[in-house]
Amino acid sequence: MGLETLVSHPEFLLLALAPVFFLFIALEWYLGDVRGRLPASARYRLPEVLCNLSLAGMHQGADLLAGLAIAKLYLWLFGWRLFDIDMNWQSFLLLLLAQDFCYYWFHRASHRVRWMWAAHVAHHSSENMNFSTAFRQSMLYPLAGMWMFWVPLVIIGFDPAWVVFSVLASLGFQFFVHTQLVGKLGWLEWLFNTPSHHRVHHGSNPQYIDKNYAGVLIIWDRFFGTFEPEVETVRYGITKPVNSFNPLKVTFGEASDMLREASAPDLSLKQRWRLLFAPPAAAVAENSATGAENGDSSEITAAADRG
Repeated sequence: MGLETLVSHPEFLLLALAPVFFLFIALEWYLGDVRGRLPASARYRLPEVLCNLSLAGMHQGADLLAGLAIAKLYLWLFGWRLFDIDMNWQSFLLLLLAQDFCYYWFHRASHRVRWMWAAHVAHHSSENMNFSTAFRQSMLYPLAGMWMFWVPLVIIGFDPAWVVFSVLASLGFQFFVHTQLVGKLGWLEWLFNTPSHHRVHHGSNPQYIDKNYAGVLIIWDRFFGTFEPEVETVRYGITKPVNSFNPLKVTFGEASDMLREASAPDLSLKQRWRLLFAPPAAAVAENSATGAENGDSSEITAAADRG
């Protein structure tokens, strides 16, 4: 499969990389489960692996369906582009840099806007970290609005096919940071997102929550104040565990909680808005305060689960 085919049909890129992904999974499984060289939180457990693979399949299916509409929108917006950008190696490198910048803000928003966290939480809900965790994706990303963050690239003048290709290439790279097989990588830690940096991102330790949003380059976190080095041993997962390997519960649990809380009676428009779009912890505070005002003494814990 040549580069031209992959750019014309970028949805095939991750499928083309699948043999490489599974080769690395096999290697990690052998070193961790068979040879015992990795901690327990890196082990492969069949129920979770099956859940991760199911989530990946659901995510891919939703992306393919939503992609038809998104592609039409991107092409329409491309007709209003500001510049005509010829794709060569220089402009491709510029696109990769711009895409990575957009990815940082998408990822940051996915932790700071509850509507988006309701989709992204599926990826963080595992209490383990191995290569199969990278497959743990959500079919709700199109509804959450992931596609909006790359609209500026299309309007600037980058061909939509190349934009989607660059996004998927970044996601392909990110598969390799979901591991405990690799320690710190010296000077590369200053420039690139590495397994060490991404382990921090998946941590529920207080100092690790909402840190290291990087896709490929860690420079954005360093510049915008969201960087945290890996020092303390990482506790993986979220602060409100899902406790299920049912892919439907993993996918829809937080979204269900969010919609139930936002549709409760006797809430103001502002309260409903905050329950949908405030940072998850702030939504909890809003919901708890509302419950207290209404004489509800039940413990409200939904949404305080960013990890």
